[in-house]
Amino acid sequence: MYVNTIIYSTKLTEEQELIGRNMRKFAEKEAAMRHTIKAVQIQGGYGYGKVAKVERLMRDAKITEIYEGTSEARRVVISGNVLR
Repeated sequence: MYVNTIIYSTKLTEEQELIGRNMRKFAEKEAAMRHTIKAVQIQGGYGYGKVAKVERLMRDAKITEIYEGTSEARRVVISGNVLR
């Protein structure tokens, strides 16, 4: 509750909002890929099969990563804005 109060009570510039959005998207995509890869590895060969739900989740996470831009591109945008 306290964190939400701090976030909503401050006025952010458009540039700060852009940096925040890029950081959030980057973190979400990295976490999705990291966790789905671990889940597939835990299930072993079964995780790669079309029957496993984990395989679909990993495929969706990878497609999202490709569609929204690579993580390297996000890193460049974030670092360029932060270093200004």
